[in-house]
Amino acid sequence: MERIEVVTGVQRRRRYSANEKAQLCALCDQPGMSVSLVARRHGISPSLLFRWRRLMKEGGMTAVSAGESVVSAAEVKTLRKQIRELERMLGRKTMETEILREALEVAQSKKVDLAHAVAATGRFPVKTVARTLRVARSNLIDRLAGRQTGRPIRYRRDDDESFLPRIRRLCSERPANGYRRITAHLNRELAPDGGRLNPKRIYRIMKQDGLLLARYSGRPPGRAHDGKVITLKSDMRWCSDAFEIRCWNGEAVRVAFSLDCCDREAMRFVATTAGISADDIQNLMLESVEHRFGPVDRLPHPIQWLSDNGSPYIANQTRSFAESLGFTVCTTAVRSPQSNGMAEAFVKTFKRDYVYVNDVPDAMTVMHQLPGWFADYNRMHPHKGLNMLSPEEFRQRQSQQASA
Repeated sequence: MERIEVVTGVQRRRRYSANEKAQLCALCDQPGMSVSLVARRHGISPSLLFRWRRLMKEGGMTAVSAGESVVSAAEVKTLRKQIRELERMLGRKTMETEILREALEVAQSKKVDLAHAVAATGRFPVKTVARTLRVARSNLIDRLAGRQTGRPIRYRRDDDESFLPRIRRLCSERPANGYRRITAHLNRELAPDGGRLNPKRIYRIMKQDGLLLARYSGRPPGRAHDGKVITLKSDMRWCSDAFEIRCWNGEAVRVAFSLDCCDREAMRFVATTAGISADDIQNLMLESVEHRFGPVDRLPHPIQWLSDNGSPYIANQTRSFAESLGFTVCTTAVRSPQSNGMAEAFVKTFKRDYVYVNDVPDAMTVMHQLPGWFADYNRMHPHKGLNMLSPEEFRQRQSQQASA
């Protein structure tokens, strides 16, 4: 008679107890029996039965019941040693966390002063405090012994107070400028008298008086700027873009501009309350050429005209007009800092330094202010890439070097 097993429940695989596993392993050792034969008779996998036999030999009944391999005594000793080391590391990290918490509570000065304040409490070893706050232990020990004193909390030059009113005025006039551009504006005022200040000194004065801008906390764009837009000489590549100024009453002013990729001069612009058309871009091209070269019919040498793929730029009549003037038309994707990053940066700078810090109640007010904004940008706005000079100052220096 043949034995039939009926499975009534939903079960993906059968579970065997420890006694059943031991019995099946014992059957394999009987005369005339083999692992394959026992596995076939009892409906189990031969590899599973081989594994049970191996575990039985290595660890006996305990290993079979657990279904895991047996660990040697030497390996257990090594693992216990690693656990003790991890516990010591955890205790050290816990102590370092407490040190940092106390340091934050008294954070008023430099890192060495914080370390001295924490170590003076006597709650933590000096070595641990020095390692946690990353200061020299010898310096910390000298501080505790009274053999060394730190720099005064506030360091001032005698004539710092004389520059503070000018710095406050510049910060009020240009609220979006940081300490480097404030330094450039101040040095421009001091140049007739032969004076010049270091940016680090202006930073210290502004920090002590609470005039520094808040640090930028936004995330950088996903695409990195790995293109080369800047040119080494003027009138080799001009870039152009358009942007929109939203007024308080809901009206919009749309502006298109042309910019030299070397000296950063915003040569010309067009503004309208309607959309930027191909005729506007053609007028912009012609006015830019006349601004740089006078009333000529064609450029004296080819110049690249770099813009995005906006409809007024890629229109057939715009391309034909640009080629008739001698431009080499280059287009790139919309909002593409890799290739048209200089125009994109100008839009960001113009809105930050002029649009966002002035009154824009309606379109008429904005249209009246635009010429003054562009003139101030060309005459006063310092650029890091131009050694903190404005476009006009940089072009004047180029002319002087060329004449010399």
